[in-house]
Amino acid sequence: MAIITLTTDFGEKDHFVGAIKGQIFKQLPDATIVDISNRIKPFHIQETAYVLKNAYPNFPEGSIHLIGVDAEVSPENAHVILELDGQYFVGADNGILSLLISEGASPKIMEINLPNTAQTAFPTLDVFVPVACHLARGGKPEIIGKPMTALKESKEFQPRVTNNGATLIGNIIYIDNYGNTVSNIERNLFEAYRNGRDFEIVARTSKIKTIQNTYNGIINYELPRNQRKGAGDALALFNSSGFLELAIYKSDLSSVGGASTLLGLNYRDVVTINFL
Repeated sequence: MAIITLTTDFGEKDHFVGAIKGQIFKQLPDATIVDISNRIKPFHIQETAYVLKNAYPNFPEGSIHLIGVDAEVSPENAHVILELDGQYFVGADNGILSLLISEGASPKIMEINLPNTAQTAFPTLDVFVPVACHLARGGKPEIIGKPMTALKESKEFQPRVTNNGATLIGNIIYIDNYGNTVSNIERNLFEAYRNGRDFEIVARTSKIKTIQNTYNGIINYELPRNQRKGAGDALALFNSSGFLELAIYKSDLSSVGGASTLLGLNYRDVVTINFL
């Protein structure tokens, strides 16, 4: 039986996620359900795409990813199935799915056309669950959909190269559970323009001149404990997805704070790298 994942902005307080899982089990008692995240910010297209794009490559072929974010159908928001990299994505054509597709990929797109299905206020349950269960049983998307040629595109922030290649300007695109702030500057772009030069990373009033390989890379274990950097200190590293991340070592948003609060960084804020 295929894996069915959930990525939604429903949170943990209300009944929505429980109802979805219950309906899947009702239709497929042996289903395997995995929560990727149910704490996406409401209607946040870019955050949904970032989380899902970095999660789905770790799933086996045939996995089905149900996306419950901005899911109501409308003349401008069709319900679709995206077949990409041997996996299925079931959601609305609101820009999320287009952000999952890498350059050069050849996805297959179907507009969902379930018979005798009325529009409801809970399409994730009433439309996406039956579709996901159909696919999990080995059903073909062509049976419940019709081909589409293109998805609605959502514009991503793109890093800019200025000052004759001496400056990279990016933006914060994601803030994680620890308050770490992820920029859209990728390692390969950084290395392409660095050319062995020193650099400084500027984000608001903070400047960082070293990129670590790990979070605890800021700690010099050869120094006495009272002379080391440690919890509460700022650092930069390329995260597991290859994006430049500004973090606070051992941060906690509920107590000491994280990079988003202590460095004053929010979604869309500018991060600049100057090569010296």
